[in-house]
Amino acid sequence: MQRRQFLGASLAAAAAAVSVSSSPVAAQATAGAQAVATPKKRLGRIRQSASRWCYGGMTLDELCTEVAALGGVAIDLLDEHEWAVPAKYGLTCSMCNGPGGIGKGWNRVEHHDELVRKGEPMLVKAGELKLPNLIVFTGNRAGISDADGIRNCVTGLKRLTPLAEKLGVTLHLEYLNSRHDHGDYHFDHTALGVEICKQVGSPRLKLLYDLYHVQIMEGDLINRLRENKQWIGHYHTGGVPGRNEIDDGQEINYRAVMKAIVDTGYTGFVAHEFIPTRDPKTSLAEAMDICDV
Repeated sequence: MQRRQFLGASLAAAAAAVSVSSSPVAAQATAGAQAVATPKKRLGRIRQSASRWCYGGMTLDELCTEVAALGGVAIDLLDEHEWAVPAKYGLTCSMCNGPGGIGKGWNRVEHHDELVRKGEPMLVKAGELKLPNLIVFTGNRAGISDADGIRNCVTGLKRLTPLAEKLGVTLHLEYLNSRHDHGDYHFDHTALGVEICKQVGSPRLKLLYDLYHVQIMEGDLINRLRENKQWIGHYHTGGVPGRNEIDDGQEINYRAVMKAIVDTGYTGFVAHEFIPTRDPKTSLAEAMDICDV
């Protein structure tokens, strides 16, 4: 299941309705205030977020209300017009959607001017809103070698990282599997992303380490995240196989992985990016309990 092909309308909307007589904006603010007034108490060592695209049956306001009530702290993968919404609920946007996309990224020089033109104002807006992270992609291989892809990514991302450094926003290069979900995606093994980060040499370029994708391509999750902790700035979850719930019906021991992440000294976000197969509120609550270590 590819992220932007998922039909979220099949999921049942899960947030409770709030009855108010004021304007829609006031109603949303009231709902948010109620959600964060008595959130579920969490240990807080894992800062948990929920990925927007997985909950298409809920409005963004409903999802924010639910995440706040569950003791989460953020919503992940929001488009630019949505970035300010989570703040109404005491949350933040933990990962902003950035320029380009999965198939069109930084591994080709001909894309660089457009990506920079779109990316610079996105960084400015994220900085103004005090949002920490913006996602970027290598793009698909389409026949390009790893060496050329790395060189091109480094050249292009070096055009954007100085502004990211100035604004305090971190660019995150996402790892995706090319075995099942994203057949020609270039950044599909850890060493490639690490090499790009090393050569760019900016503290404002990190890896978005999606544990679902890493498990499919390489496995050995705990050793890999320990070995590469300095390059990892963000995590995604998802059950293997299927990108569904992260419970004991799939192969990753997420409690053990979360404990290992905490032990590395990681202080960023862990965003749940799985597609619920049952009531989405129940699945999200269970995932947050599993990862609350």
